[in-house]
Amino acid sequence: MPCYILSKEVLEWYISLGRDMADKKRILVGMSGGIDSSAACIMLQEEGYEVIGVTLRTWDLPNTPPIPQYIEDASQLADKLGIKHYVADVRERFKDTIVKYFIDEYLKGRTPNPCVMCNPIIKERVLCEWADKMGCDYIATGHYCQIEERNGNLYIVAGEDVTKDQSYFLWKLPQDILRRMKFPLGGFTKQQVRDYLAQKGFEAKSQGGESMEICFIESDYRDFLRRHCPDIDSKIGPGIFVNNNGATLGKHKGYPYYTIGQRKGLEIALGYPAYVLRINAEKNTVVLGGVDDLKAGYMLLEDYNIADFEELQSVENLRVRIRYRSKPILCKVFKIDDKNLVVKFLEEASAITPGQSAVFYDDRRVLGGAFIASQKGIQKIIIENKIN
Repeated sequence: MPCYILSKEVLEWYISLGRDMADKKRILVGMSGGIDSSAACIMLQEEGYEVIGVTLRTWDLPNTPPIPQYIEDASQLADKLGIKHYVADVRERFKDTIVKYFIDEYLKGRTPNPCVMCNPIIKERVLCEWADKMGCDYIATGHYCQIEERNGNLYIVAGEDVTKDQSYFLWKLPQDILRRMKFPLGGFTKQQVRDYLAQKGFEAKSQGGESMEICFIESDYRDFLRRHCPDIDSKIGPGIFVNNNGATLGKHKGYPYYTIGQRKGLEIALGYPAYVLRINAEKNTVVLGGVDDLKAGYMLLEDYNIADFEELQSVENLRVRIRYRSKPILCKVFKIDDKNLVVKFLEEASAITPGQSAVFYDDRRVLGGAFIASQKGIQKIIIENKIN
């Protein structure tokens, strides 16, 4: 079955058709052409849904053919399943929002979380827009997560497969999107999904590889910055490595090429294992120190999304995950104002990285999250707000 890019007239026809078929269960599935979204389509069909597939074309890597392989794969699967399949070309929108955000964060001396931003702004938001156009009440993706309702709020819950759990990246999804979402794979492990596809006659698909961590980065993010900011080296240029006391240790290639906690690739010999402790974009300095210098007792957060703050503060064993795949850390949370939170760690924490996400968990349930802010001035905030 071919892929369709809808004209305005055809789109209006499908909208009217959707109204006529309102009595049927229709669901829009984000189809990447990979294992997970393929399995989600089949499962939903078996549940009795009328499935419509949409593949988002967000970014073309160098040497991408006119029709990327993942679109061909999604189209072929749709053909086998007898479902309609469309392509949403959002490359300009993606470039103007997610890629711009990614570059801007590094230029600010922060480490971005592009997947966290992409889900509410591009992926799930575009799927909801298309669902409205196609007369679908729900949208679905191949994320390994589940949804739980409690006290009128919907929460992301970590999937059964801890090695594939993607709840960390979904904390920024608003309630209006969560109310339309379904995660068919949340109760399965990756191996079970592979086995399921094989049993359904998709043996080759079941053996497919994993998707890229950041879909628009082919190799090293530094090469990406140079390619899309050709003047970055002349504009920023080399800077200085300093220690905690401000003493010069040596030269570096420019602050955007480093991240908190980094050890490899510093190209400096200090006689001890050195790590990046802090980045000062204004001065183009990178602070180095030992592993113990990375430890932190508190953390300042900004731009939080919390469904129920009273519940967050009342959870007995509240934990926070400060990077993907890291172990959640026991903590307490204090609200400073409508924008900022302070986290007090009750267990060891290190390498607090501005720009990354801090996601709060009650066992496996995501209570919300926030972005890690610059930690400059945090001691003053702690004292002024009498946090202990």
